Amino acid sequence: MQINQVPVIITGGGSGLGEATARTFAVAGAKVAVFDRNGDAAKRVARETGGIGLEVDVSSKESVAAAFKTVRQNLGLPRVLVNCAGIGTANRILPRDGDLPIDEFVKTLNVNLTGSYITMSYAAQLLSEATPVNDDGERGVIINTSSVGYEDGQIGQCAYAASKGGIASMTLPAARELARIGVRVMAIAPGLFSTAMTDTLPEEARQAIQANIPFPKRLGKAQEYADLAHHIVENTMLNGTVIRLDGAVRLQAR
Repeated sequence: MQINQVPVIITGGGSGLGEATARTFAVAGAKVAVFDRNGDAAKRVARETGGIGLEVDVSSKESVAAAFKTVRQNLGLPRVLVNCAGIGTANRILPRDGDLPIDEFVKTLNVNLTGSYITMSYAAQLLSEATPVNDDGERGVIINTSSVGYEDGQIGQCAYAASKGGIASMTLPAARELARIGVRVMAIAPGLFSTAMTDTLPEEARQAIQANIPFPKRLGKAQEYADLAHHIVENTMLNGTVIRLDGAVRLQAR
C-alpha cells in the first residue's frame, strides 16, 4: 500500500518512536492523525506535520471511539494504524518493601495491551467498510509495537514483558482473522532505543547498555523504527509476524 494522501493514525505520536513515525509518514505524503495522552504534544507534532492532534487515552474505548470519529470526519477513513502508545514500568513481583505492585501490573496491561487491542478493533471496524486499494484486495495495515522484552524480559519487567508478549502473541491470530477484509497485522519488537527515558541515563549507564549490543554498538534511533513501519506498509507480503529491531541484542537477567 502506498501512503501518499492516505489517512494514518499514530498512537503515542507526541514523542519518541511515534513522533518519528508521524513525521516520516507525513513526509511520504500521508494525512497524519497524532494520538497521545499528552494533548499538547500531539497538537505540536500535528502542527509540524500538517495533520491533526488529539488527546487520547488508548485504554478507554470511549476516548478511542471519539478520536476515530474525529479522524474520519477531518481526514477520511484511516487506512493505517501504528500503535506506539505505551508505558514502561519496573516492579518486582515480590518487592523488598512488601508493597505488592498489582495495580501497576493492571495499569501496564491496560495501556500497552488492551490499548492496542481497542485501537486495532476500531480500525478494523472502519476498514471493513473500505474499498480495496490494490489488486490484492488490500484495505489497510495495522502495526503494533511489542518489545524484545517479551522474549528477554529482565528482572522487574514482568508487567511490561507480559503486555508486550500479549501484543506479539495476538499478531498472527489477528492477521488470520482480518485477512478476510484485506487487512494486514504486523508487530515490531524494538530493542534498546534512544528515547526520552534512556536520554536521562548517566553516560556510564548508556555505555554499559551499548556494550551488550552486538552490532551496531549503539542504541537504536527512532528514525529506524519509523523507516521499518513505512516499509511494512508498502510491502504487502509482510503479514502476521513480529520483527525484532534490535541489533542482535539479547537482554541479560538484570
